[in-house]
Amino acid sequence: MGARIGLVIFDCDGVLVDSEMLACGVEARALTATGYPITTAEVAHRYAGVSDADMRRAIERESGRTLPEDHAARCAAELEDVFRRELRAVQGIAAIVDAVTASGPQACVASSSSPERLRLALGLTGLWERFAPHVFSAKMVARGKPAPDLFLLAAREMAVEQAACLVVEDSAPGIRAARAAGMTAIGFTGGSHCGPGHDARLREAGAELVCVDARALGVLLRDLLGG
Repeated sequence: MGARIGLVIFDCDGVLVDSEMLACGVEARALTATGYPITTAEVAHRYAGVSDADMRRAIERESGRTLPEDHAARCAAELEDVFRRELRAVQGIAAIVDAVTASGPQACVASSSSPERLRLALGLTGLWERFAPHVFSAKMVARGKPAPDLFLLAAREMAVEQAACLVVEDSAPGIRAARAAGMTAIGFTGGSHCGPGHDARLREAGAELVCVDARALGVLLRDLLGG
């Protein structure tokens, strides 16, 4: 973490918004209904941090059969309803984003979620205006996390060298993607999906430090950014 930080890249689900268990619940119910029994916790453990498309391709390979043609659309419709009723920002995260940008570095979002889901989630929680138009989705690149493509796109679009980027991630694929991009990777376990041992998985993936909640993340960023 020797380079001066010019850009803080936030993952969305599980870092900015506490959405992982909501989304994994929708997916688990839909998959179970198709004859692929799986729990919400299993979806979160196995697929958090990767795109829905990559997750569903992996499930199709494992099961040896194709998911229903309307699976993605039905999940998207149910998730929108759930988000509108239950989605909340991670407590304290809005103040952290404001503090980052006030101290000098730029901030953006780089997420495995689709552009439509990002617009919905960030809009519902009052975070869209803090980042737009600097919101990058895995749909914008050829390979999602754990490949570095999405983070490299964010750095290029924000005109910041890779070594000057700091990534805040809650998933092992996201941490590995940040490291592969040559960026500093900070783990975050403040989401409701982060159970025992999650911090160890992030460290094993390459996180330089792990913050247990928004308060700890705020202190760390303040120290790193000299705020």
